Amino acid sequence: MNFESPIKRRVSRQIMVGDVAVGGDAPISVQSMTNTETCDISATVAQIQAITEAGADIVRVSVPTMDAAEAFGKIRQQVNVPLVADIHFDHKIALRVAELGVDCLRINPGNIGRDDKVREVVACARDKNIPIRIGVNAGSLERELLRKYKEPTAEAMVESAMHHIDILDKLDFQQFKLSMKASDVFMAVDAYRRIATQIDQPLHLGITEAGGLRSGTVKSSVGLGMLLMDGIGDTMRISLAADPVHEVKVGFDILRSLKLRTKGINFIACPSCSRQNFDVVGTMNELEGRVEDIMTPLDVAVIGCIVNGPGEAKVADIGLTGGTPSNMIFIDGKTDHKIGQENLVDTLEELIREKAAKRQSELDDIIVKS
Repeated sequence: MNFESPIKRRVSRQIMVGDVAVGGDAPISVQSMTNTETCDISATVAQIQAITEAGADIVRVSVPTMDAAEAFGKIRQQVNVPLVADIHFDHKIALRVAELGVDCLRINPGNIGRDDKVREVVACARDKNIPIRIGVNAGSLERELLRKYKEPTAEAMVESAMHHIDILDKLDFQQFKLSMKASDVFMAVDAYRRIATQIDQPLHLGITEAGGLRSGTVKSSVGLGMLLMDGIGDTMRISLAADPVHEVKVGFDILRSLKLRTKGINFIACPSCSRQNFDVVGTMNELEGRVEDIMTPLDVAVIGCIVNGPGEAKVADIGLTGGTPSNMIFIDGKTDHKIGQENLVDTLEELIREKAAKRQSELDDIIVKS
């Protein structure tokens, strides 16, 4: 299978969030955000670990108070993934988490207050090599912009973004990324497209407050898919009213579908019909749950009959095609052996894990030799 995407990505400057490169030629990173009470250190650490195990490259944590900042410091000591601190208004919280090892500050310069407070935060970020994320949200635009535009618009969002960017420009601070989030897909896409032509900093994609697991996934896939197809986007978060682990899974599914990331298994599975020779839906539901820990890139085809099955299996690493009286297993596009109806999931899991281990070893060898 060809893993190379035909999408030509927008050229952006690169920043570092901890040890994760964002922008430039770096892979598009996937983020999520904790929804635990930050001062509940054990619960927050556990959620960060679950998000990381799902594959997240970066995790954001809300830090609304100085007590939360102190808790953040203890959390930082217990996890390895790069952490972004989400801060609003209080510059002292930003200064404190900078001391405690934050990897990125999500704080809008224009909302901090007096110029001296902004300078202090920027000087600290520069000294400790901490990037800033400017986050423009249609739901929290400045009052003067709402008076000017009467309602949230893409134009108002861009003007808000440029206001915050101008502050950093005057302080000669360019290590920042920008998000332009709205719950309305058209507004968000329009805002991102407009700002993408005006700055060269990395763009953090998201459709904010997208909804629950199903509706939010659909809305995010449509909006982010449009932008990613345009080559816009360097990092992303899927905002769902659901377990943050789902945000990571959906994020990687979107990127895999566009061949922009190859992390994990890309399943090709039919929706099933009366031609199926085994329970495709039941097989897929169980199989996906069993192998979601595998991060090695693989294509696995699970097709219920011989109409499309052989064709899909021949371009997959592992394929299962339904047949009568026996189903057929394909390995690397070639028929390997026949299999009955029993132990389909067990057999597929074993084959997938063997193939993943072999491929990971090959990838590791390439890295060592390079």
